[in-house]
Amino acid sequence: MSTSGIDALCTRLESYLSPEHIADIRRAYFFSEKAHEGQFRRNGAPYITHPLAVANILCDMHMDHQSIMAAMLHDVIEDTGVSKAELAQLFGEDVAELVDGVTKLTQVHFNSKAEAQAENFRKMILAMTQDTRVILVKLADRLHNMRTLDVLSPEKRRRVATETLEIYAPIANRLGMNDFRVEFEELGFEAIYPMRAPLIRKAVKAARGNRKEMLATIRESLENRLAEEGLQARVMGREKHLYSIYQKMREKRKSFDEIMDLYGFRIITENVDACYRALGIVHNLYKPIPGKFKDYIAIPKANGYQSLHTTLKGQRGVPIEIQIRTEAMEAMANNGIAAHWLYKTDNDGFTNTSQTRAREWMKSLLEIQKSAGNSMEFIESVKIDLFPDEVYVFTPKGRILTLPVGATAVDFAYAVHTDVGNTCVAARVDNRLAPLSLALHTGQTVEIITAPGTRPNPSWLNFVITSKARSSIRHFLKDQQHSEALDLGRRLLEKTLSLQHYSLAKVPPETLHTVLTELGLPSLDALLEEIGLGNRVPQIVAARLLPEGSAGPSAEPKPGTTRGIAIRGTEGLVITYARCCRPLPGDAIVGHLSAGRGIVIHRDTCNNILAELRDNPDKCMTLRWAEKVDREFQTELRIELVNQRGMLAEIARQATDLDANIEGINLQEKGAQHGVMHINLLVHDRIHLARIIKRMRIIPGVEKIIRVRA
Repeated sequence: MSTSGIDALCTRLESYLSPEHIADIRRAYFFSEKAHEGQFRRNGAPYITHPLAVANILCDMHMDHQSIMAAMLHDVIEDTGVSKAELAQLFGEDVAELVDGVTKLTQVHFNSKAEAQAENFRKMILAMTQDTRVILVKLADRLHNMRTLDVLSPEKRRRVATETLEIYAPIANRLGMNDFRVEFEELGFEAIYPMRAPLIRKAVKAARGNRKEMLATIRESLENRLAEEGLQARVMGREKHLYSIYQKMREKRKSFDEIMDLYGFRIITENVDACYRALGIVHNLYKPIPGKFKDYIAIPKANGYQSLHTTLKGQRGVPIEIQIRTEAMEAMANNGIAAHWLYKTDNDGFTNTSQTRAREWMKSLLEIQKSAGNSMEFIESVKIDLFPDEVYVFTPKGRILTLPVGATAVDFAYAVHTDVGNTCVAARVDNRLAPLSLALHTGQTVEIITAPGTRPNPSWLNFVITSKARSSIRHFLKDQQHSEALDLGRRLLEKTLSLQHYSLAKVPPETLHTVLTELGLPSLDALLEEIGLGNRVPQIVAARLLPEGSAGPSAEPKPGTTRGIAIRGTEGLVITYARCCRPLPGDAIVGHLSAGRGIVIHRDTCNNILAELRDNPDKCMTLRWAEKVDREFQTELRIELVNQRGMLAEIARQATDLDANIEGINLQEKGAQHGVMHINLLVHDRIHLARIIKRMRIIPGVEKIIRVRA
């Protein structure tokens, strides 16, 4: 085979690599060529043309010799008989790790294609957190695959393009690599929408022809005014890409003409001071539109991007979008972390921002990985993290935190620290108390109020949007449910065994081992957790643990045995209070074992529990309230009343005076003079509720009060 391809690459590499490193790259090329011998691309070309093309893309980025060697070898583990150990021996540990990082898991069986994709993505992301070069090799690999998509079947083309738009384009954006992102989006758009893309391209070409004169006029006026003020800068027209035009048309429901009506320019200056001077000059030339100015120089985006953005009203009311940045910021905007290699000098401080932001992001990915239960959950969390339209908020000490649009005070708390999120109880936004679910806005100062001993609320999952908050809450609740289920399972089993004057401590180890083996469980803790979650009935488990000849748990209890497990109200996620009858401490109660939920508690007169007792008596149990129950319970009152001024306020006042929290009030008309009010309250117990009802009954106009029952 001709060596012209590798020769041309090595000639290009001479501009920045040493002869020794180029020799190593040649060696990797010939090894890969031999390993892939007899393998061909879909277009009929020898397979080695693909690794060579990936290496050329990395050469464009001035990547180091190890990255380019990895590009040459990136498919040998997956597609040939070469092992990672063999690569490490021949080319070094670093190159072997890079190749392994971009290699799919082909030897592992997965239940579905989605699970396989998620696990491969997880593997790549974790390798990336160890060495940034892994993702750069993978992005270059994906870019060449996207450039050669036309040889694939339409279905596979759409699948690869969709994955690129959902995963790889956002990753490139998150790493500040705008050139990669744009090409991914353009190629992906054309693959998924082969009819729409040419139509938009044709319309853009026509529109650009019509706009040529206006663009030239605006550009000339900008250049002239900057020159008059003695500011050295270059002005460039900024073209919109097909995919971004299509996205704006679809998401903002705007016509093509509305989007193309906006003229974009970029002003590149020498330094940061010149950026702000240029901003003042263009604001004097054209009138700025209020609310359309953003300073990403003072507060960079999450991916390290820096620029000033402003929108002006030009001649004849034409809107003009202008970005102002330095040469270094321009290089950073286009190349992101790749600028670290592309513009590496003795003083490349301008690349530090993107590198630092990338490292911070990767650190957060490691935290998400620790909290995620499986690869599907992990990929879901990372996808959330890849689309950050940002808001910038301040801590009380003036530190700036970048969060996605729509982030809440709970998201902020977890961004500060996981422990702060886990123990937060309230928030002050600009020195005012605010709900934890409040969406934050740029410029706000947020203070989180914490309390030791508190824990995340499962309802937070309904409004948090950052992956760190979501994964941290899920992780905490999973651990909490495990410990609570373990505790409840032990209490249920001990209570059932105590009916026969027996206990877990008396169960011989061999009996316990036999029962665990029969049930397919690894340990006693696993058995107790299963009972606590309602997946196993304690009476049946107890029957197997009791010695032969015992009466068994279904028999009558022995004299002196107290029936019913005590409910303390602090059991957490493994105890649920039925909404149909809303039991309160003081009510006679029974419990129903529900798989995955533990015990659901009903009043013993509830029609639903009576049906359960008939259908499955083994899964129902008598319960009792502990002497001290430490929580509030929801209940509902139905109040028939005469419609008169101030009635609602008076009922609410009486409830509040007696330390009851009102959760909701619903008032319905019942004729001209009468009405029915449904009021949801949080109370401590039946006695507390009785005091509230007694106080409300004496309010003039209240005719009847009923506690709503099942």
